[in-house]
Amino acid sequence: MRTAFDFSPLYRSSIGFDRVFNLLENAPQAVDSWPPYDIERCGENVYRVTIAVAGFSAEDLDVSHEPNLLIASGDRKEQDKVEYLHRGLPLRLFTRRFELADHMKVIGASLNNGLLVIDLVREVPEEMKPRRITIAKEDGAPKAGPVEAPKQVA
Repeated sequence: MRTAFDFSPLYRSSIGFDRVFNLLENAPQAVDSWPPYDIERCGENVYRVTIAVAGFSAEDLDVSHEPNLLIASGDRKEQDKVEYLHRGLPLRLFTRRFELADHMKVIGASLNNGLLVIDLVREVPEEMKPRRITIAKEDGAPKAGPVEAPKQVA
């Protein structure tokens, strides 16, 4: 399914954002609003996802972390021979998927008062953090040779 946006002009001036453009193009069009959730920013690199899961126990819930994807799902088993006069709690099967940025890690999950809380942190490796490059001043022609790509280890 294609969106109405044309990202081709952005490809000319950006490098390495292919994944972002693919996420935007493949974003789901219809959004399921159950169960409701909040996403909080608790610090510069700390985030919290809170999902309302009233009626579910810890055994009914599953939280998994795949590369760049957080999946929270729930499947409540029906109680035997319960006769409801009114059923207002939607205790149906659900799966919530959250696309994660690079270097995001799940540091914990808890269930309290019907709220599933998942804590995340972005841990950028030291070699990936921005660093300042000093520029050497020399007289005469530049001494820099041809640029070589770093060798990859198999």
